[in-house]
Parts: sequence; structure tokens; C-alpha cells
Amino acid sequence: MRVLVVNAGSSSLKLSVLDGDEAVESAHLADWQGDTDALGDFVGAADFDAVGHRVVHGGWELTGPVELNTAVEREIERAASLAPLHQPRALAGIRAVRDLVPDIPAVACFDTAFHRQLPEAAATYALPRAWRSRWGIRRFGFHGLSHEYAAHRTAELLDRPPDQLRTVVCHLGSGASLCAVDGGRSADTTMGFTPLEGLVMGTRAGSIDPGILIWLQREAGVDLEDLHEGLETQSGLLGLAGSSDLAQVLAERRDGGLDATLAVGVYLHRLVTSIASMAAAMDGLDALCFTGGVGEHSAEIRSAVADRLGWLGVRIDHAHNEDVGGDTIVGVADSRVATVVVEAREDLQVARQTRRVLAS
Repeated sequence: MRVLVVNAGSSSLKLSVLDGDEAVESAHLADWQGDTDALGDFVGAADFDAVGHRVVHGGWELTGPVELNTAVEREIERAASLAPLHQPRALAGIRAVRDLVPDIPAVACFDTAFHRQLPEAAATYALPRAWRSRWGIRRFGFHGLSHEYAAHRTAELLDRPPDQLRTVVCHLGSGASLCAVDGGRSADTTMGFTPLEGLVMGTRAGSIDPGILIWLQREAGVDLEDLHEGLETQSGLLGLAGSSDLAQVLAERRDGGLDATLAVGVYLHRLVTSIASMAAAMDGLDALCFTGGVGEHSAEIRSAVADRLGWLGVRIDHAHNEDVGGDTIVGVADSRVATVVVEAREDLQVARQTRRVLAS
């Protein structure tokens, strides 16, 4: 079954046709505005039997991949307030492709689904019972498609059964999260009710004291819309160093930039301490996996993380780490924790889930 994978980001759109695990056709629309016409040439010329859509949030009801219909689209739309940068874009992609190929079956695959079996202790916020029961407030987790794929690929690289590995997957990109994958299942993760929680990201602050938001509203008069914009689009590396591009911030740090030096310090502090907390959730660590744009391409970040986690058993081959191409082991052979770099392949995970749903 050839699957057209549709991955709608916050501003771009990635399209690829997978025959088995091979991408035979692909396109990247860097500035997609949700219109059908921009997809017409690619979709009209491509040869595929099914469509798989990556959707960031499954909300409260959609806990696994599912064939799309009107009811499913309503649930996706219902979760838009939980992932406002991504959910409307995913719906636009679903509707645009359906308009072009209405008779081809389509499946929605959710980033939150991999985390739906989080232990209750990891999924529950210590909030009033009435809030949790009335509004379903819980930790959903995100980047699940990437985390699940990377954890299984890590096991393949190490020639170990996935159910015998405790792996921390570091999905590091403009958006970033960690996942503790214990025996192939999500045991903890850094993102929560929304994608704002956790690591320092390109434009998102990650975890902060919620009292800051109360104070900004009550004492400084900052309104809800400005709070939303500030947290989603003006924080993180951008707020610290004036750029959301970590490669640029690292370059400015090498040139002695004080803001960039602070930004990288904050970024690494949150990342390293969070990896340690993920390991603690599994009572230990067998493998550390780097994936995503930063995880795959920044030898400097991988090296800094490994050096600060030596006490945990992480040791990397620094020469090999500087010359990474494709999926590879960068840890030294006798290190207690294996360290790998894995190319992010959400498209593969979406295609596989799509085939399973339509074959059942």
C-alpha cells in the first residue's frame, strides 16, 4: 500500500509518498497558507492508495490512529485550543487533500497517542479534583510519533529487543521534548497538557512558575492574548538571545555574545536535568537517543550533554560525533549507556500506522 503522508507544521507542509519504507516522491511547501491549489500539482500527479495525516493532538477521545470521518474531524477541532499553532493547520491539510482525492481513504495519526498509557503518577497534575474531573486536565505529551519510531530504531541499532531497553529519546528541534521509553512504552515525557511545558524551545519558554502568569495578569495588567503570544512565539531562545535558531545562537556564543552564552546555558541546564529526571522515571538508563533537527545535526549540543551526563554512564566518541551521517551509534563501545543518533522519521511511523488501520 503506497501512502501519501501529510505533515502540516505551524507554517509549512511536508508531503511524501511511501512505498514500503521508501519515500518515492516528496515535496515541501515552506509557506503553506492552507489552500488546496498549492497541493494540486503534487497530489494530482502522485500515485498512492491511502493518506496518512500527522495530527499533533488527539484530545480526550482520540487515543490511537483512526480512519477519518466527520466525527473524528470534530474531535480534532475540539482540541484546537490545546495546540493552537498546529491543530488548525492539520485540519486544513486534511480538508485540502480530501477535496483533491475524496475517494481515497485517510487516517489521522496522533502525536499524543503514544503517551496515552503513561502511568497515572506521571500523567496526573496535583490540581483540584474538580478541575481534573470537569475539564479532563492531564498530561497528554507530544512528539509521540517521533519518540516511538526513534525508540524502536535505537533498539535496532543496538541489536537489542525494545522491551529490554530503557531509553531516553531527545526530540530536539524548534519544538523539543524528551520521552522516557521503558520497554517500548512511554513512561514519562516533558510536554504536558499543551506543548508549552518542558524544555526550552525555539520560541517557547518550556516549564515556568505558573505564578509568573498570575502576577503578570494581576500586577502588570498583561492580557490573555499577550500572555499567549509571549509564551508561544516570543519566549525560549528567541526571548533569551533574539533568535529562535539554535545554530545561530551557538555561533554567537562562540563569538563571545553574552546573551547567546546565557541562552545556551539555560537550554543545556534544562535539557540535562530533564534527561536525568527521565532516567529516574525508569530507575535507570540503557540508551540515549538524539533525534530532530538539533538532535541530528548539532554535534556541539550532543557533546555538551554527554559530557555533563558522564556520571550517569554516558560516554561518546567525540571524533565520530563530529562526523555523523544517518542513523549511527556515537557512544563508546564500553560505555554503560549507549548513545545513538536517529533521523526523525515521523513519515514512516504515520505510513505504518495508516496501513495497520486500513488493513484491520
